[in-house]
Amino acid sequence: MSKLAHLTDDEPYFDSDEALAAHPSDRARPIPRISIQAFCDDLNVADAVQHAAEDRRLAKAHVSVHMGGIAAAIAHYADSPTPNLIIADSSHSGSQLLSELDQLAESCDPGTKVIVIGRHNDVMLYRELLKRGVAEYLVAPTDPIELMESISNLYNNPETDPVGHVFAFIGAKGGVGSSTICHNVAWTMSEALETDVTIADMDLAFGTTGLDFNQDPVQGIVEALSAPERLDDQLLDRLLTKCSERLSIFAAPVVLDRDFDFSADACETVIDVARQNVPFVAIDLPHGWSPWTKRLLLQADEIVITAAPDLANLRNAKNIVDLMKTSRRNDQHPHLILNMANQPKRQEISVKEFEQALDLKVLAVVDYDSETFSHAANNGQMVEELNAKAKAVEKFHDVAMKLTRRKDTKAEKQSSALSALAPILEKLKLKR
Repeated sequence: MSKLAHLTDDEPYFDSDEALAAHPSDRARPIPRISIQAFCDDLNVADAVQHAAEDRRLAKAHVSVHMGGIAAAIAHYADSPTPNLIIADSSHSGSQLLSELDQLAESCDPGTKVIVIGRHNDVMLYRELLKRGVAEYLVAPTDPIELMESISNLYNNPETDPVGHVFAFIGAKGGVGSSTICHNVAWTMSEALETDVTIADMDLAFGTTGLDFNQDPVQGIVEALSAPERLDDQLLDRLLTKCSERLSIFAAPVVLDRDFDFSADACETVIDVARQNVPFVAIDLPHGWSPWTKRLLLQADEIVITAAPDLANLRNAKNIVDLMKTSRRNDQHPHLILNMANQPKRQEISVKEFEQALDLKVLAVVDYDSETFSHAANNGQMVEELNAKAKAVEKFHDVAMKLTRRKDTKAEKQSSALSALAPILEKLKLKR
């Protein structure tokens, strides 16, 4: 019986027929706090492992990369304990590869998993590797995303609840309506997709989530940040405020008589617990730069920047986009929403100029509509609740569907109902 771990399969988070085309990085979920040691035969493989190690999804894992291939691994583990995961890269042929793995298995501790990276796309070799308990076999050349996906499949238990998707919303400048965009898009996700969504209001002193949803919660996100190690599913339920059947908010305290000085680790822990309980978490970030703001941006699955069409917003948005592109090389680029656009008598920077300067496509342009937005805000309503025919409603639906890469569940149901009624309506017309 081999000491190497057996292959485990992971369930997809959403049914494939419900999902639209996804970014490749979506397939890799965050990896728990494990130790990973890679022994590489090829510098390109070592480079791919190193790039994966620097990704946000492996932020909690301890990764070390060595050269020398499986032979070096055998020598290393002759007198050293094995880690949670060994990545063994080999350029050898089938029989020699299997022989080396048999030697490696003699030194492997129980529970150690092994991913083999080889050069031969051979189904018979693959079956022999599985018989020896190899967790996964990848054919070089491999890339960081493929590698992360393989590791993710091994350490995310398909029998447990899936990890939710985190969207971080931030304004390129104060007062550009990032919170309004965040709240309306999150509400649209919960309603259109009929799925659970949590909004985490990180603007602790001036957050508007409670006002926008007409809530006055006694407790909220500060209680969780104060003792993140105590936060579990039960405490989370007590701290969340239910705004609708499917939408909850982690409200900010909005008080000025106390200082809020929380670590980036505490903020990340709270969001991690929240994402274990719902499919989607929307983080409403304040326009201010701090270690925890940067950490939450870097760790989010998707980033949405809201900007007004002026020069200061363009400069700030470019700074954020450039940092995220550099720090999140394996992720999709941030999304940009131009808000309060086409305001009368105001000189604006065009969509084309924004796209050229930031080297990305604008996700949506929300027109200036002070009457509708101010009315909704003062009523504690979302724009669609106030006026379903407002121009912004279609924009929020479009953004929600593009961010989640899903189809509008309600719209599909209505379309199906109309299709079912069509023959009956046709008969009624004929009778007339």
